[in-house]
Amino acid sequence: MNYGKKVWIFPDAELPPVGENEIPGHESVIITNVSNQRAHVKFTLLFVDRPPVSFDTEVEAMRVRCLRSNNAEDFCGHTANEGEQYAIMLESDVPVVAQYGRAEPRVVNFYTTPGYCE
Repeated sequence: MNYGKKVWIFPDAELPPVGENEIPGHESVIITNVSNQRAHVKFTLLFVDRPPVSFDTEVEAMRVRCLRSNNAEDFCGHTANEGEQYAIMLESDVPVVAQYGRAEPRVVNFYTTPGYCE
């Protein structure tokens, strides 16, 4: 049985400031691949006032991968700018489950969302 979807969209991404709370401000995309094949995932970052940026990554079979937007290695050199509103679209060649999470130090809050999927 295939779990997950091949396209995921997270419309409300924004890298928060690090802050001074117990959990430093950050955001991440978590991808779970429960198939028996490696997932080839294309990220497209959509911005308010500049052209989209795309990059590719992989998630091994039967693995989970957490990618932080402020980590240049995770986002293939395309780190998010603090406070910049953008959206994230993922396109995978095998079904995956994806989730967006943000630790928000401005209100001492952490939340996740599964996003829109097809």
